[in-house]
Amino acid sequence: MPERNVQLIIIDPQNDFCDQAGAALPVAGASADLQRIGALLAQQGAALSQIHITLDSHLPVDIAHPSWWCDAAGQLPAPFTVISQSDVERGVWRARDPAQQAHSLAYVKALSRNQRYQLMIWPEHCLIGSWGQAVQSDLLAALYAWQRQTLRPLHFIHKGSNPRSEHYSALQAEVPDVNDAVNPADTAWLAELAKADLILIAGQALSHCVASTVRDLASALGEAQLHKLLLLTDCTSPVAGFAEQGQAFITEMRARGMQTASHLALALDH
Repeated sequence: MPERNVQLIIIDPQNDFCDQAGAALPVAGASADLQRIGALLAQQGAALSQIHITLDSHLPVDIAHPSWWCDAAGQLPAPFTVISQSDVERGVWRARDPAQQAHSLAYVKALSRNQRYQLMIWPEHCLIGSWGQAVQSDLLAALYAWQRQTLRPLHFIHKGSNPRSEHYSALQAEVPDVNDAVNPADTAWLAELAKADLILIAGQALSHCVASTVRDLASALGEAQLHKLLLLTDCTSPVAGFAEQGQAFITEMRARGMQTASHLALALDH
């Protein structure tokens, strides 16, 4: 085991987010980002104490997928439609399942109060059991090679299987569902992260799941521990059209104490 406790969180390194044929929600630069993570594992993986991999895990009918919603004519919203509280209150969009209408309205109201994201309708992506949900093959090979070399376990965290809430963050849903035992933060995982001397962060997408996970992790660890967080800036990319939000996240977290570096600038054995 390395003398220093260095842990790596790889957020949603899945086929559907890679800029490759067949991806449902490709992020420009994602495939190259994952190649760089794989190179880091090959070159300095022995210095890593633990690797945590989060996996977006959705069902086709999901509050952030088209098939949850319809307009007065029964038409589904197109991907990348934003649904606001006003839209639901005015009947522009309603839940296709009448039993979910009250929840859907309460949900967009809660998003408005949180002021983090409005409800975005995404293409169906990372469907449970599909090719799109799987870890990109080159990175998966690098992860398995790391485990065979170090004999250390890989820790996979699934998020997003509750269709009644978005789950950008690996620690909690955008609007926690009291009926879903998965939504509260995993206290055992947080306890392991709290032991780290350094926590490297990489993956997709910078503007959404990376930003939400890091912000929630920062809240859980406390401000005095934020110097332990290090974002690998050349191993993450924003969703198209959200580059400004991604940069704002980096600026905010740097001011709070998070470190940033490229994977080439790391020297984990020092």
